[in-house]
Order: sequence, then structure tokens, then C-alpha cells
Amino acid sequence: MCRKGVYAHLLEQLRFFTWQDILLAIVDIAVVAYFFYKIFTLIRGTRAVQLLKGVAFLFVLVSLTQWARLYTVNWILVQARTMLLVALPIVFQPELRRGLEQIGRGKFFTRSMFRYQEEDVEKTVEELVTACFRLSSEKTGGLVVIERDTGLEEYMEDAVRIDGLVTSKLLENIFVFGSPLHDGAVIIRGDRVAVAASFLPPTQDPVTVELGSRHRAALGITQVSDALAVVVSEETGTVSLASGGRLIRGLDAKTLKEKLLEAVSPQTVTQISSRRLGK
Repeated sequence: MCRKGVYAHLLEQLRFFTWQDILLAIVDIAVVAYFFYKIFTLIRGTRAVQLLKGVAFLFVLVSLTQWARLYTVNWILVQARTMLLVALPIVFQPELRRGLEQIGRGKFFTRSMFRYQEEDVEKTVEELVTACFRLSSEKTGGLVVIERDTGLEEYMEDAVRIDGLVTSKLLENIFVFGSPLHDGAVIIRGDRVAVAASFLPPTQDPVTVELGSRHRAALGITQVSDALAVVVSEETGTVSLASGGRLIRGLDAKTLKEKLLEAVSPQTVTQISSRRLGK
């Protein structure tokens, strides 16, 4: 059949569809595409990507061995595929947990919002950024986690309760050398330091040897929750931000503040920009 014949055949088939059918088909495809896009964003940069490549390769092998009539090999691969499908929910548990939490919070479709006044958000972020860069100048290590919609109570149970207003002085005193709270993480809830000396789950993904235990913990907590984690390197003084299982290193004070405000309260960023334009 020539190309014109194919086009004519397609146009002939389209005559049987109403505009409503076509619109529903477009919506259907868009929903499926968005769903797979969100799944990709959840697993991007994690070990799940490599595992999915292995799963895809196994499915290709099953088809090839069936086509080549390698029946014994095909039978073994089919059994392995079945067992793998059963094991996938266990293997992808962190990613599934994050995805279901986002759906439950409604954040599969919208961004998270900070639940406090914009003025409080900006002040809290300013105090945090000030503390981080004072620690950085002295090459004092620190790890600060900002709780968002996913509760972090399980990581607070064995930590030291603080319940103090977030100030740069408080954070600096917690992480100062010799302090019994120095090695753990601080968890901020709202505008208060909820706990200190919290020990977090390190990432299970392979990371560069340059990253120490604080960076691994920051990646780990942001892989299993929607929290943000700010890390100050004890060796280099570098300030990094972890979010969604990804790490942004070498931030300056201005960039860190902007990224934190953008993540916890986009409205605050808009208000700050408006104030700057008004000056």
C-alpha cells in the first residue's frame, strides 16, 4: 500500500470517531504520559533506574529466546521474570513509599506549601542560612533537616528534644566542637528546632567517596521523605542542599536562601521579589 493509500485509510477510519472520542483519547494519553513522567521524576538519580534497566533487559531476553526457540533458557528466564515481578515492590520500596505519600498528600499534582506565615518562613530561613555559613567559615560540620509534609517523628524518638525558636546562635551552639549534640542532625519543624542529635538513615545508593556520613544521611532522609537537608562539610566548609534524593553542592548564601524559600514557600519568593522591584 502506497503512502497516499495509508493516509486515505487513516482518514477513512477517523470518520467513525466523533470529536468527543478524539478529545477523550487525547486526555487519556495525556494522563498516562503525565503518570509515567511523575514515576520517572521519582526514580531519576536513584538505584531504581539501574534496576529498571536490568528488568527491561530481562524482558528482551525472554522475547529473544522465545523467537530463537531456546525453550529451556526461555523457561528459566520466564520463571525468573515471575519471581522478579513479585520482588519489585520490595526492591522499589523507598520509591513506592515516596510516590504513595505524594499521592496521599495531593503533592503528585501540586507543590508543597509551608504551613506558617510568610514572615516566619523568611526569618527562619535567614537564621538557618546565617548559621550554616558561620559554621562553614569555621569548618564546623552540621546537618539540618527541614520537616515538610512527611512527618519525621520516627527520627525524633531517640533524639534530644529542644523545642526552641530557630536562631543562628542556637544552631551554632548545637554544632560547636565538643558539644554532645555535634554529630547528629537537627530537625526543624515549622519555625522551631524540634530535636538535635538525630541519627538518620544513610542513602543506599552508590555515592562518590568525597561524601561523608552527613551527606549520606542527608541524601537518605530526602529519599524516604519530602524533607530538605542542609549540610555543612567539616573538611571543606562547603554548604550543600539535599532534596528528593539529589544533592546540590557548593552553594553560596544567596542561592541557598532562594532555593529554601522556593521549596518551602513559593509565595514568600514572590513577595520578596515584589518588595525588591518596589524599591
